[in-house]
Amino acid sequence: MKQKFSRKWKASKQPRKQRKYKAKAPLHVKHKMLATHLSKELRKKHGKRSITLRKDDVVKIIRGTFKGKQGKISIVNMKKIRVYIEGIQRTRKDGTKVNVPFNPSNLIIVELNLDDKKRNKKLRRREGEK
Repeated sequence: MKQKFSRKWKASKQPRKQRKYKAKAPLHVKHKMLATHLSKELRKKHGKRSITLRKDDVVKIIRGTFKGKQGKISIVNMKKIRVYIEGIQRTRKDGTKVNVPFNPSNLIIVELNLDDKKRNKKLRRREGEK
């Protein structure tokens, strides 16, 4: 198998190739993989189903042991395609607290961080089309 990232790759049934695509993808492609669904209210308001996650967005966890909890995003790790949420930590055996990484597919955006002008403009443009 090639080591370089392929732009021509469409899809494969093989999990190893899917994992390889995600691992070898450049950051601008991985950024798109950080997208997650909006809540029903936000979906109606902005006319979009999903949007990429940003720091300070408030999200709700819908899968896993922390299901139902909400929190603000503190760290977005684009290399690992993971998100860390404030206040959600796991205790190690030695007693230290560690942030828990979340896959964006297990989250729903409840509140958007609209400080970024570029993001605001993109959402407004979408509303104008409707």
